Amino acid sequence: MQTNNPSASQFPKRLQGKVAVVTGGASGIGESTVRLFTKHGAKVVIADIQDERGTSLCQELLSESGNVVIYVHCDVTLDSDIQNVVDTAVSKYGKLDIMFNNAGISGDTNNTILGSDIQNFKRVFDVNVLGIFLGAKHAARVMIPAKSGVILFTSSVASVVAGETPHAYAMSKHAVVGLTKSLCVELGQYGIRVNCISPYGVATPMLVGAMGMDKKVVEEVVCASATLKGLMPTAEDVAEAALYLGSEEGKYVSGLNLVVDGGYSTTNPAFTTEAKKIMS
Repeated sequence: MQTNNPSASQFPKRLQGKVAVVTGGASGIGESTVRLFTKHGAKVVIADIQDERGTSLCQELLSESGNVVIYVHCDVTLDSDIQNVVDTAVSKYGKLDIMFNNAGISGDTNNTILGSDIQNFKRVFDVNVLGIFLGAKHAARVMIPAKSGVILFTSSVASVVAGETPHAYAMSKHAVVGLTKSLCVELGQYGIRVNCISPYGVATPMLVGAMGMDKKVVEEVVCASATLKGLMPTAEDVAEAALYLGSEEGKYVSGLNLVVDGGYSTTNPAFTTEAKKIMS
């Protein structure tokens, strides 16, 4: 009996033959992206400092037929570590097609200028800004001679709305967008596309840890405050955005800050919220 519903194996693999590096690839958005990229035929290098989680994910994916994936320890704040990850990808697989600079931290949740800690500020910028800069630098080193490639960054909805995240985090994510646009211009002449993704609140280990709440409670807060009701934003949604930008479907998209927030950043509901409180 014939069916009109093709199996997963019959869907085209949108990254077949591609080689990708995903920093922060052992958990959260990075993990979901690694899983999706391998599903679509990419050879993936998981780069992270979470050795146990990274190794476990690698072993799990290798146990599934057809996946090609390795884990490499990488502290994105160290130039030598980033260089090693990129060189490993090229030496093992012959090239680098996609560099997804996803690793990031939230830092101290204190959201006042007077309460800010200078060491926390430096640490956030080391990971969120220096880390992506080094990733882009070493990716460009091997992509420029090839005259092709895709560089992706994870930013945040904090890059387009203000007042809801710590200053260091918000500043760092604005810097991600700035680097995206700057590199789009510089590297476009070599056929290299540069984009970033700005997710709304996703209950990843980072957000759950930053909020200090149970994951279920974090999800309830996210859903209650969302503009688009009836859906729970997930790490998989962000991974799908990375898949689009890294694949041929996005071949003429560059310099974009793709906001994956269900419309959250398009409105400020404060007036209506306060009006309802007064009238109730």
